[in-house]
Amino acid sequence: MGIRNQTQMVEFIFLGFSGILYGHIYISLTFLAIYLVTVLGNLMIFTMIQLDSNLHSPMYYFLSHLSCLDICLSSVTVPKMVVNFLQQQHTISYNQCMAQMFFLMSFMGAEAVLLALMAYDRYAAICKPLHYSRLMNTKVCTVLAFATWVWGFLNSALHTALSTKLEFCGVNQIHHIFCDLPPLMKMACNDVHINEVADHMAGVFVGGGPLLFIIFSYVFILSSILKIQSTTGKRKAFSTCASHLTVVFIYYGNGILNYQAGNSLATGTLVSIMYCAITPMLNPIIYSFRNKEVKRALKKAVETWRKS
Repeated sequence: MGIRNQTQMVEFIFLGFSGILYGHIYISLTFLAIYLVTVLGNLMIFTMIQLDSNLHSPMYYFLSHLSCLDICLSSVTVPKMVVNFLQQQHTISYNQCMAQMFFLMSFMGAEAVLLALMAYDRYAAICKPLHYSRLMNTKVCTVLAFATWVWGFLNSALHTALSTKLEFCGVNQIHHIFCDLPPLMKMACNDVHINEVADHMAGVFVGGGPLLFIIFSYVFILSSILKIQSTTGKRKAFSTCASHLTVVFIYYGNGILNYQAGNSLATGTLVSIMYCAITPMLNPIIYSFRNKEVKRALKKAVETWRKS
């Protein structure tokens, strides 16, 4: 059977929620509430950064891109879950599956690189304060942010193109809650060696590379902070990194848990819900509660709204 004919007739079934027989409407409403909180929370952060001149700095510029990525990441998966629970039919067409995987991998890859850029921004601010304005000027930040999105899309385009060559021979049950590369490769009945090599390379460069960069950046940051004489100065330096480190731990913690989940469908489902639904909702909360400038901007926005 030709690939073109195959793609027109294949419909996949998600098995991640197959054990849930009752309460679909309540689960659907729960996911809808999570999605709305995610969109509104990240949109609030993005809007405050654009409107408040006190937040017009590289750190918050990258944070605005993180908010956009979180909205996009959640939008790729959660609305489909809501619809499937309402319809009580966890299916997705072949074309929708490829599109979902493409955008999911794009935004996940871009977020990993963006977190690395945010670590570099903290490194430049703390370790190279005299050169910070030159290292992180507007042009540099714009180019880096644009490159982050391009990198995510190019990486995903490669994997998606390779995935269109997979043959499934009538097997249409995905052991997951959305379309992702590993479960699709397990379903394939043809040779997936090239896909596996590309996946491993992406794991090293797209996932591991930014993580190593973040680790090395914070080694230098920690070294510089320890050299600060005043306790107040140390506390202030640590506070500027706390929110970013928390987001990094959550992001890569989910990645590690997902890797350790192995073939466990239940564990994989829970971890997947964490990084596609819960984490994008938590990020604006983390930056709102742990960052004084964001809290100040939020308070100012609320006061302005009340007066109007």
